[in-house]
Amino acid sequence: MTITAAMFDFSGTVFRLEQDESWLADLTDDGGAPLDLEAQTELMRRMTAPVGQVAQFDDEHQHAWENRDLDVDLHRKVYLDVLRQSGVPDLAQREALYQRLIDPAMWTPYPDTEAALKGLAGRGVKVAVISNIAFDIRPAFRARGWDAYVDAFVLSFEVGAIKPQPEIFQAALDQLGVTGPEALMVGDSEEADGGARALGCAFALVDPLPTSERPDALLTALRTHELR
Repeated sequence: MTITAAMFDFSGTVFRLEQDESWLADLTDDGGAPLDLEAQTELMRRMTAPVGQVAQFDDEHQHAWENRDLDVDLHRKVYLDVLRQSGVPDLAQREALYQRLIDPAMWTPYPDTEAALKGLAGRGVKVAVISNIAFDIRPAFRARGWDAYVDAFVLSFEVGAIKPQPEIFQAALDQLGVTGPEALMVGDSEEADGGARALGCAFALVDPLPTSERPDALLTALRTHELR
């Protein structure tokens, strides 16, 4: 069946939260010393890992972790705890960093995101962005005028389902008005994004490399599936 729709993950696929040294410059450990580069890198990895548990939690925070992408308050609760366990003991510092992490303006698009979205829209291919997330990512697209190329934003905290649950993919398909075999899912997680295969979607895996190291993975994925 001809593919007439493309669905994209957000983090690590079309945008990436890049490490900004200015965010971390004032962070200090229990002894008041600045976090070293290794600690900073691990902190950012924990905050952006698409799958897998990044820390050990008590029962209360374990519940928050398992449901973080379904509820704004639980997301904040557990990631503040992740930051604490990652060597940021000061609550004010944790709060400040967390607010940056959930600000869509702080996220960097991949070099070919605009070309991929604009090209699909120009060909009449329907586009959705599907994300396990607890904050609104639409402003990142609106700020660049790219929301004009996206037919549906399907966010876990709005639809009450998380990838790889089929319900979140089905919600996107329904909004696009297509069936699974008519859609391609592009994402950086075989486990989460690859769940679209259960509904018959094609799947293309991209590597969540820094944006400077991944110039054209989206265009290559679309070309491979004859969408560009």
